[in-house]
Amino acid sequence: MNTSKPSIHLRAVEPEDLDLLYKIENDVKLWNVGATNVPYSRYTLHDYVANASDDIYVDRQVRMMVENEQHQVVGIADVVNFDPSNCRAEVGLIILNDFRRQGFGSSTLEAVADYALQVLHLHQLYAYVDVTNEASHGLFRKMGYEVSANIKDWLYDGKKYRDAILMQRVF
Repeated sequence: MNTSKPSIHLRAVEPEDLDLLYKIENDVKLWNVGATNVPYSRYTLHDYVANASDDIYVDRQVRMMVENEQHQVVGIADVVNFDPSNCRAEVGLIILNDFRRQGFGSSTLEAVADYALQVLHLHQLYAYVDVTNEASHGLFRKMGYEVSANIKDWLYDGKKYRDAILMQRVF
């Protein structure tokens, strides 16, 4: 078994990514792992891609496509709720089904941490993880995140509320 992490590259969202973004943002199965539980129109996503300034200090967020060595998109990494005054930001991660359990999540979180430290000079990254998402708990723990709080009824899937765990990585 290969235990080395795969090489990845983070890049800006391009217009060619619109179909993939549309598919991911409208995948109901993914709504329970994040803060979004509404469908996005192709127009809304096109508008986001066209009008994002690609400046985290202006937008307070940045979305990056995750590519493997063959330049295939394997996932998406988000840095949101960027708070330069307190030197922190929230991280979000989606690895596409075909690429899960191959080390891409670890490689991506490592690259995001490098970006947070070296470019943004952040003191911490954090994530809200559904208490039932054991795969994400394990990944974040493996990458140096610690559980800071259990938050009651934090996520709502349109039918019921679920608890979330606040996980932080302090540099």
